[in-house]
Amino acid sequence: MLGLNFYLCTVKQILSRSLGYFLFWTVLFLLCRALFLGYQHDRTAELTALEVANTFLYGLRMDLSFAAYLSAIPFLLFLLESILRRKAFLKVVNGYTYVLIILVALLVTVDLELYTAWGFRLDTTPMQYLNTPKEMLASTGSAPVFLLVFLFLLLAAAAWFGFSWVKRIWTPGDFKRRNYLPEISLSLFLLALLVLPIRGGWQQIPLNQSDVYFSQKIFANHAGVNVLWNVMHSVVKKNHDTKNPYIYLEEKEAQALVQELYQPKSDSVASLLRVKKPNVIFLILESYTAKFIGPLGGPADVTPNLNALAKEGILFNNIYASGDRSQKGMVALLSGYPVQPVASIVKTPRKTERLPQLASDLRKAGYYTSYYYGGELAFANLRSYLVNGQYDRLLEKADFPSEFYNSKWGVHDHLVLEKVLQDHQKPQEPFLTTIFTLSSHEPYDVPMPTKFMGADEPTQFKNSVYYTDKAVGDFINQAKKMPWWQNTVVVLVADHGHQFPGPDQNHAPGKFKIPLIMVGGALAVKDTVISTIGTQTDVVPTLLQQMGLPWQHYSWSKNLIDAKANSFAFYVFNDGFGMVTPQGTVTFDNTAKKVIEKDDAVTDHQLNQGKAYMQTSYADYLKR
Repeated sequence: MLGLNFYLCTVKQILSRSLGYFLFWTVLFLLCRALFLGYQHDRTAELTALEVANTFLYGLRMDLSFAAYLSAIPFLLFLLESILRRKAFLKVVNGYTYVLIILVALLVTVDLELYTAWGFRLDTTPMQYLNTPKEMLASTGSAPVFLLVFLFLLLAAAAWFGFSWVKRIWTPGDFKRRNYLPEISLSLFLLALLVLPIRGGWQQIPLNQSDVYFSQKIFANHAGVNVLWNVMHSVVKKNHDTKNPYIYLEEKEAQALVQELYQPKSDSVASLLRVKKPNVIFLILESYTAKFIGPLGGPADVTPNLNALAKEGILFNNIYASGDRSQKGMVALLSGYPVQPVASIVKTPRKTERLPQLASDLRKAGYYTSYYYGGELAFANLRSYLVNGQYDRLLEKADFPSEFYNSKWGVHDHLVLEKVLQDHQKPQEPFLTTIFTLSSHEPYDVPMPTKFMGADEPTQFKNSVYYTDKAVGDFINQAKKMPWWQNTVVVLVADHGHQFPGPDQNHAPGKFKIPLIMVGGALAVKDTVISTIGTQTDVVPTLLQQMGLPWQHYSWSKNLIDAKANSFAFYVFNDGFGMVTPQGTVTFDNTAKKVIEKDDAVTDHQLNQGKAYMQTSYADYLKR
């Protein structure tokens, strides 16, 4: 009888210790989901009570999965404690858990605000900016820091006390007789059993994000995702992503659909330039959304200078950003290359060195090339990409006097543009001068009196756009006085759009629509509107064709001036794509393999074109 009691006590002890630890993490993840829903209360209010409940129900498998991942090492240590009879293993579990609690609380808290800004759950995307921490922190300037710190401490404290309560049952009983076999066998069994929740069940395909998706409302699906599981999955996927995850069609069918998009082409295209070898100023505007541009449907008082320039030159009124991050937009603009949903080609110099670039093409044609930016070019690995573009001169924050560092990002736009004018008093011609603004980036701290009253983030962003517009207007007015102006074309285009004003959802086409304006003395036409639907990938080939230079090697591009060109735009977000044609827009979730939204006139053929573009462009990225 004593042996039976001992055996039952041992079983109870092992089960309580192991299952208690596993359930601790599971309950904590449920609490994290509740915190996420509460923080995103505006979006949560759009869900029904059943949809909110389903975020917990469908997300539970992922919670259990990551709880099992985190429990694997402690379960192994529990096994070793049973074999070697050393309580030190339990102390190791204590230290391991307390470290994880801090890390989990930190990642969960960061995700709260990043989701507000980016519209997707935390993954490895922020790791692209770790080499420039000051700039990464500047992006959080508009975040409610004190609230986030409070939530971090609250979540960490709740987890700390919860774990302290669970581990009270860990001390082994004081038995004179110890039969090791039951403890070892049960501990080993429980360790092996973790495989089941880790893979999400017995099914053939292990758990993935699509198993959590249950709703037509994308936020409901995102709320069901365990953010820690998502980060781990993103890290593993990034390190081992050698196969195309976007196989939707047979390869020949996909290639045929993409080729169809780029056919036919006209033998000749109308000339918009007075000279064939003009100077080029390529001015890339940070976060400039079409929603603030008057001729594109925005208010008249936010960008009065761009509004006037659109009337003075050529306005392309149906242009979309290819992605939603600066470094992705840079490659799309300057190399005419499609954007990847959850990767970034700019992070791999060996791939970008195989891309065409406007700078290298014009340099071959005898142009002097320079690039101006008020921030650090190390940000998001842009320097390596620009070096591969063979620019003659790169200027960044370090090239300006320290007293000019008046922005959290570096040097404000009006100072950078003044520097460009100083350097172009007697420039070497012809020249390509690329300028990338930064003041309209978060935290929107601009050196001007407030134009639009309000302390909320959308109004701060609006004021920053107004400031940059004024700086650009002053720059153009001064440039018009230069001898080289009559032989110059200025391209004004955004690196990406913005959720504000709105806010737009992460996939919404309104978030991706951007301005594209050409102006300058070299233009042969004025007050012209071109309505071809296109993206950033089409800008450089359109310009090169007008200059009489080769452009066909930009294989993912079309000529926006070509009347025969197919009118379409393809853009990506994390993790999905949008396909825009004159029939309307369809957006597709690559994770759930489902349509998010689709206009009534959109056909299955258009959806398949989008799938084909996603599939073949990513295959091309992998081969680079």
